[in-house]
Amino acid sequence: MIALSLGAVNVIVKARTEAKISGLRPRRGSPELTRERIIAGAARLFNRLGYHGTDSNRIAGEAGYATGTFYKHFRDKREVFLAVYERWVTDEWRAIDAELSAGRGGRDAAERIVEICVKFHTEWRGLRASLMELIFSDAEARKFFRKQRRRQLDFHAQLRKRLSLRPRTREQDAIHLFTTERVFDAIGQGEIEALELDESAIVESMIERVHAP
Repeated sequence: MIALSLGAVNVIVKARTEAKISGLRPRRGSPELTRERIIAGAARLFNRLGYHGTDSNRIAGEAGYATGTFYKHFRDKREVFLAVYERWVTDEWRAIDAELSAGRGGRDAAERIVEICVKFHTEWRGLRASLMELIFSDAEARKFFRKQRRRQLDFHAQLRKRLSLRPRTREQDAIHLFTTERVFDAIGQGEIEALELDESAIVESMIERVHAP
């Protein structure tokens, strides 16, 4: 997993999540634009209030629409939550891909990978916490989560092939994904700090893991 500068990350993430302008109701646009605004509004609410702390009415209002508009695009709150999570995965890997495509390599690239992943997991810690809770209790959400895992593993393989890096088995990639994601969540959720651990040492260890050929 990879990192960009904070400014670049903000461009990537906020382009997806800034839907309201000056608190005014959005002008009518295409169905695709309406859907994007609903996803962006839902992302902000889920991240701030959690999955159980919001509802479809509030999501519609956050995006600047009536509740009926929400139901033209999503069956229920769970469906939009899963769309938000899918977008989160896509945005994180786009940032990673952009960093790798910039041509930097070695330890510098590894440091930036870790930086971007820590930022994604910290800024979206509310969303991540809701995701973990939902996949434990909801079979459909769990199935969708597994689908996104497969996408992440595919991203690993595609990037490695494109950059002519040493191949790994899918199982090795899975171990790397599970390990790094859990540590980034621990940093983002404040678990490292609560346990009075040295965060800089943990970040350094993650850089070494990402830098490993």
